[in-house]
Amino acid sequence: MLRFLLPWFALLLSAAGANKPNLMFILADDLGWSDLGCYGGEIATPELDELAENGLRFTQFYNTARCWPTRGALLSGYYAQQIHRDELPGVGGGGRGVRQPWAQLLPELLKPAGYRSYHSGKWHIDGKVLDAGFNRSLDVRNQGNFFTAAGNSLDDVPVKPTDDEAGYYATTATADHAIECLRDHASNHRDRPFFHYIAFIAPHFPLHAPPEDIALYRDRYLEGWDKLREGRHARQLKLGLHHSELSALEPRVGPPYDFPDAFEKLGPGEVNYPLPWDSLNEEQRRFQATKMAIHAAMVDRMDREIGRVIEQLKRMGALENTLILFASDNGASAEIMVRSGGHDPASPPGSAASYLCLGPGFSSASNTPFRRHKTWVHEGGISTPLIAHWPAGIPARGELRQTPAHVVDFVPTALELAGLPRPQQWQGEPLPPAPGRSLIPAFAADVTLGRDSLWWLHEGNRAIRVGDWKLVAVKDGPWELYNLAEDRAEQHDLAAREPDRVRELSAAWQRQTESFTELARKTLHLQPAPAAGKKKKPKQP
Repeated sequence: MLRFLLPWFALLLSAAGANKPNLMFILADDLGWSDLGCYGGEIATPELDELAENGLRFTQFYNTARCWPTRGALLSGYYAQQIHRDELPGVGGGGRGVRQPWAQLLPELLKPAGYRSYHSGKWHIDGKVLDAGFNRSLDVRNQGNFFTAAGNSLDDVPVKPTDDEAGYYATTATADHAIECLRDHASNHRDRPFFHYIAFIAPHFPLHAPPEDIALYRDRYLEGWDKLREGRHARQLKLGLHHSELSALEPRVGPPYDFPDAFEKLGPGEVNYPLPWDSLNEEQRRFQATKMAIHAAMVDRMDREIGRVIEQLKRMGALENTLILFASDNGASAEIMVRSGGHDPASPPGSAASYLCLGPGFSSASNTPFRRHKTWVHEGGISTPLIAHWPAGIPARGELRQTPAHVVDFVPTALELAGLPRPQQWQGEPLPPAPGRSLIPAFAADVTLGRDSLWWLHEGNRAIRVGDWKLVAVKDGPWELYNLAEDRAEQHDLAAREPDRVRELSAAWQRQTESFTELARKTLHLQPAPAAGKKKKPKQP
């Protein structure tokens, strides 16, 4: 079948060459693999479900386990460690790292093909947005309060909030800006293709949502995370998303960072571990269920706002020839903290004066059927939905793709669709080989993308995938080995049974790490250290 499909798909792509497709990448923040209806969730996501029904769902698509590395990798086509956007031992990098001058982002790369580029939402990449090649931007920097525009920037100029911000909500504001950019494009730049990067903050903490949205889910989760995981798992099996067993809860795995003072502020309803639901008292069950209700409300609202963006594409006649990709920057988060404006326990949960995080119990449910959470590189931390919708270029309707792929694959996909080669040089110097592979063959059928491995490192958590074999370890922990073809939930560690394979894969991981370290040392370009007497800002979870 593949032998017949690929030539036919190549003809489609060739025909579209004269009319280059628009590109739209929609990124959620801290969304779990199972939070969407089309991935087994119970949250109402009809807009995304419809995109999946009329396109593709990838079942083995990966991010980097954290927000800023994923964003750097997504828009550069390099692993974040290659461009100083995640840390390597001895050479720094990370959330405050600055890309090398040669590490251009996609908008700059698309300019030779005539693309205009727009950004709406979260940035969390170094530098100013317009300097990265975008023509317009709403940079939603205020991540501590969804109900105010204070701290945000429009085209890199700080926004002055209105005196009355009643009705303001960051998710809606992000969609409003995206729609405004699309309308302007239709009016003034219709002869040019566009790339639009829409990066919602939702459902990242603090859990903030309009009260009418929260009301839709208020009592939905009182049955607890155990039942929720079982229900999502059963629907996933029915949908054919995988055939893995459900991972066991890990009652000793709590938040990745310790903020003991947060529990004093949050009160006795907060729980640090994913304990059996029936072991919690009534106050704890209600508190936890309310947090999940707000998380669901945030996802629900994001889906509705995506629907408004899609409606604008329809109105301007652009939906047919726009490749829309939707993904999440990492798995759901087990973090528990209180920051920004603090938490008022007397305020309604989900309001501006509250500061709540999902926590490890319902994060485990959001990541069903996988283990662990954001920051870990087990499947729960690095697996994301990927929906691909392009009526003019993807003939499939409602199909699944098992092809393993990664956010580094977006740039080569976009460049191929734009008819552009991947640059090999920058200012006369050869560029480092880029790890990404075009997803276009996978749009036609399940294929391998011709790569040797996928690699991860974040805060000491490390992994490598070669074929169906995955070697993974927590920071300072021993290697674990899993056959993902049979065990996506990583429940059966084969390391003791397969020592030769462990040695082979660990050596491959080390070679890759040393290669990235050598590159980083050659082209080190980090922000200057804080001035004497000034405290270094803490890492942003």
